[in-house]
Amino acid sequence: MIQRKGIGTAYGLVRGEAYLYLHHPVAVAHDSITSEQVPGEIRRFHQAVDAAIALLREGKGDKTSQSIIDTHVMMLEDPAFKSQVEDRITQDLVCAPWAVESVAEQMVSMLDQSGDASLKERCDDLRDVSFQVIECLEGRNRGSLDHLDHDVILVSDRLMPSELFLMDKTHVKGIALDSGGPTSHVAILTRSLRIPSVIGLGDLSSHVRPASQVVVNGFAGSVVVDPDQDTLEKFHYDFQRLWLHDRELEKLARETTVMKDGRMLHLMANIEMIEEVDHIHEVGCDGVGLFRSEYLIINQGENVSEEVQFNDYRTIIEKMAPKPVTIRTFDVGGDKVVPGLGIDEQNPILGWRAVRFCLSRRDIFLTQLRALLRASVYGKLRIMFPMISGVGELDSVLDVLEEAKRSLAAAGIPYDKDVQVGTMIEVPSAALCADLLAKRVDFFSIGTNDLIQYTLAVDRGNEKISYLYQPFHPAVLRSIRMVIAAAHAAHIPCGMCGEMAGDPRCSVLLAGLGLDEFSMDPQKVLEVRSVLRSVSWQEAKELKDRVMTLESADAVSHTMEIWMKDHQAR
Repeated sequence: MIQRKGIGTAYGLVRGEAYLYLHHPVAVAHDSITSEQVPGEIRRFHQAVDAAIALLREGKGDKTSQSIIDTHVMMLEDPAFKSQVEDRITQDLVCAPWAVESVAEQMVSMLDQSGDASLKERCDDLRDVSFQVIECLEGRNRGSLDHLDHDVILVSDRLMPSELFLMDKTHVKGIALDSGGPTSHVAILTRSLRIPSVIGLGDLSSHVRPASQVVVNGFAGSVVVDPDQDTLEKFHYDFQRLWLHDRELEKLARETTVMKDGRMLHLMANIEMIEEVDHIHEVGCDGVGLFRSEYLIINQGENVSEEVQFNDYRTIIEKMAPKPVTIRTFDVGGDKVVPGLGIDEQNPILGWRAVRFCLSRRDIFLTQLRALLRASVYGKLRIMFPMISGVGELDSVLDVLEEAKRSLAAAGIPYDKDVQVGTMIEVPSAALCADLLAKRVDFFSIGTNDLIQYTLAVDRGNEKISYLYQPFHPAVLRSIRMVIAAAHAAHIPCGMCGEMAGDPRCSVLLAGLGLDEFSMDPQKVLEVRSVLRSVSWQEAKELKDRVMTLESADAVSHTMEIWMKDHQAR
């Protein structure tokens, strides 16, 4: 029996027979050519690129898949990629497949050594498109996953997005991958497909035999190969328990989140793809608390047009109407680097990111704000600004918003003149100035992921110090209490869109602190609703009073665990 821990990208618990799908190294022709053959070889290269693009455009799927297909097409059409291949053919007198392979390897090496997780995760995309060109050049036909005759757990060293597009989704019941990060295209696609998946498993595939029994636990981010009898019994017990629990939770999809003594809370969804809206409706969310708009610019580049943005914003707003949709303006930089924007820093987490980037690239920012305002007439839009550090920065952002409004008014283009505007509180300086910021906006949303790392000076992506990343640290809890109090003093609601909001352990404490809106992964909504409906606000406030006297994260965590066990035992 082999057990491995990875990253759960799509929830679920499933067991089945392994279907091993490995990418063995393929020998590419390394033929030299003469100078007379150069024009023909370059022509052959361009024909292969056109053929690869045509194959990509045959791919069918939802808008998530289409967005990634568009990204791959853009990579193939990139003039820099084409010119480098042409130069290699012309100057080194090598055949087209060899030139494509060497240029791709050089680009992958540069991305891999960048130290930036977002860029490194684009390596698979580059390998994918270059290999498709080589296949077209050499007349190969890479094996696909589109013809499976029974249910399987797909186990692979890596999966290219193009392979997922064509995969037989009716027979693949779970996915276990050696590679992949939480923001990779494969991670995004598996979440969209809602197939229980765990990625980042190291060399697991090398230990799996065809037809091995595999258990994929997307909740825990774990995989077991050839489970022993005890593990199988536990799987059946957990599966039955989860199935019954899910059936009970499904009953709450049509219920409101009302605490036992009548306090109403709002559970919202964090999403990045329009296709997720259907799931939002299934679990009965009260709206979208965070739409990560930066995935438009990550997938399509800085030149994503106002019209493209407007159409996407309008679609999601109309699909959610009359419920509110909170769209965060581009939060690029930090751990979300977009190639071509010139963001290349020694310390990107404290660098040119979010509103800092937007204010220095007013052309991009103004285009987005115009698109958002145009879409605001189709439902209830709330515009939210990330990474605000203080009043001066917020005023600068609001000035650009006013400029966007004036430009639309001058052109006679309608927009919601009462559109709500809010700010994220994710920087300690913003928490300390929350009373000042609250006078200028219509709502707050606490971004705990960044607030924790900045408050505690802990890089949340650094495994060496991950133990210091403590949501229950008294400094974090006091900051949250301060922000909520400032919002309520200014008579505006305060929400939260960080991971804490979707943690059932935290939900009662946050309710006790006075949080009004909880925004989370849609898959967590029913669990959190169940917990909050089972307690009174008075009980939550009593728990908060007890916890806020404690002096360490460990003491808070221990108290919370005991409280939860006692509550569940009642």
